[in-house]
Amino acid sequence: MPGRRGTAYAVALLVTLLWSSSFVLIKQGVQEIPPLYFATLRYALAFAVLLAVTAVAGPRRAFGPRPGRRNLGLVAVAGLAGYTVAQGFQYVGLYYLPAVTTSLILDFNPLFVLALGMVALDERVSGAQLAGMGVAFIGAWAYFSEQLSWNGQWFGVLVVAASGAGWAVYVVVVRMIQKSGGMSSLGLTTATMGAGVAGMVALTAASGAYAPVGAYGVEVVAWLAVANTALAFLLWNWVLKAIPAYELTVLQDLMTVEIALFALAFLGEVITPLMALGIALVIAGVAVVQLKGRKKAPGGPVKKLTQSSPSSVGSSGSQQGPLKVNPGRRRVMVLQTKSVGVPLSNASAGAAI
Repeated sequence: MPGRRGTAYAVALLVTLLWSSSFVLIKQGVQEIPPLYFATLRYALAFAVLLAVTAVAGPRRAFGPRPGRRNLGLVAVAGLAGYTVAQGFQYVGLYYLPAVTTSLILDFNPLFVLALGMVALDERVSGAQLAGMGVAFIGAWAYFSEQLSWNGQWFGVLVVAASGAGWAVYVVVVRMIQKSGGMSSLGLTTATMGAGVAGMVALTAASGAYAPVGAYGVEVVAWLAVANTALAFLLWNWVLKAIPAYELTVLQDLMTVEIALFALAFLGEVITPLMALGIALVIAGVAVVQLKGRKKAPGGPVKKLTQSSPSSVGSSGSQQGPLKVNPGRRRVMVLQTKSVGVPLSNASAGAAI
């Protein structure tokens, strides 16, 4: 229905704006709150909100039948990688780097996922995807050629790159969990977030990085947890019922532009023409990787999956209508996940910046 799709696109745009604004709020917040402590507070509160939503929805409906030991182990790995590493390190990176620089590095997350998917999931890469990767790396060179100094920024780059690698592990492990079925998007996100929060608490305790949180800090933490995590997650899942995930990848790619505008307006960050060219090339290259990866590969029988069938595009309820996939030699569909938002699909569910 055109009306519903139009509403869904408007809601999707609202969610991307929420996620983009997170970079500004976090950048401001880490000046007052130690980064790991900040991340722990935010995700602990978001986890509490999702637990309440899960209780209302019904635990059995959210988590399905009792999971096996293997799935419990995978949930723990996904939570530690997707939250403790991906989100915790991202907050540390924002302490050292401008918001736009952090965002640009995280634009490479789909490339991390692509590389890891080739190894762990036997997914294929097309020539167009390789070309897209080349364009993205040229764009990164153009952006960073006049951006970085040695006063701690390289450390920030390494930390944010580690954050992106953690997110790639999260996406691939969640795909493994999805293959076994049974867990809804809400249940999977709640479980992995709980594991990640436990890891964050341990890291924060080990670092001893605590500080009193003022009134502004409390407001920022509450807004990020409730609006930019829990609410955004629920809205994004609703969007995925009306619009296929791959159609939203370009919209998410444009978040880098949104973040740049927010950073220019609220943080006073400067973007030179060469940096703007680099951003454009990275967005174009990553978009090619994502959109070319969604086409099915030739060869092998084609199976129709219905709404209730698990697939690599989304979970039960996240993709409407029959979907054709090649169960033999598949091409990976890599979705833009800046670790900023909850899911494009269940494969990338869980994190919200």
